[in-house]
Amino acid sequence: MPVGPDGWFDGGKAIKVEGGIKARSRRGRIGEEWWSRRFIDILESICDKGRLDRGRRYARAGQVLNLDLEPGRVAARVQGSRTEPYAVEVTIPVFDETDWARVEQALAHQAVFRAKLLAGEMPIQIVAVFDDLGLPLFPAELDMKCTCPDWGFPCKHLSAVLYLLAEAFDDDPFLVLAWRGRARDDLLGALRGPAVEATPADPLDVPDRPLAVDDFYRPGRSLARLKELTGGPAAPPELLLRVLDPPPVKVRHIPLVDLLRPAYRALAETDDQPS
Repeated sequence: MPVGPDGWFDGGKAIKVEGGIKARSRRGRIGEEWWSRRFIDILESICDKGRLDRGRRYARAGQVLNLDLEPGRVAARVQGSRTEPYAVEVTIPVFDETDWARVEQALAHQAVFRAKLLAGEMPIQIVAVFDDLGLPLFPAELDMKCTCPDWGFPCKHLSAVLYLLAEAFDDDPFLVLAWRGRARDDLLGALRGPAVEATPADPLDVPDRPLAVDDFYRPGRSLARLKELTGGPAAPPELLLRVLDPPPVKVRHIPLVDLLRPAYRALAETDDQPS
């Protein structure tokens, strides 16, 4: 059995593949957003550094053929030095419906969390909400399997998949929640609350009110008070994007609503400029 310089199994040079998933980061660290960096920090604290380095090279070379995420499970195939790609699986515990009901209730009671999540953003304080409920958002342990003969923990094939998973979290923070068992649409639907169908008012139904002649010319509010009144806070330019259900469209793995949000804000700033 060949052994590499780090003392672990070394299967030789990997077979180059076309069309594999390549990490966007070509050098340095992988993961840009705080949620993906939190995942990487946990990963690097529990895994062998040498294996992680080789996993980054695999991820950047495009050796990972596919990456599929479902509640509690990530599955992938990685091309190594053998003809048959290795099968990789990473599993974590999934929160049940009772757990998610508690999470959704806690998030709904915090206006800032509700607003940011509906806007497609992941507030960093959300970690504390999960921790307070005894339901850590990021797993402290990962159950990892690979069909390769390497006994290192994790092997370079697993490491490559985990780094690409972090980049997927960069593109869509709701994948972190989906891995724990809650799809984006289900979570946002719970935060919006049930739709209330109000009975349309009859425009001709006007209550009778006697006209008092002595009050006819008397203002309901003094002129001095009228001067003190100011307009209410302006609605955010992307309000419709927050309220309406996001379209199921992505551009290069980025939800369309996330691309429209800065455009809405830029248009609002243009309208505010004096002509």
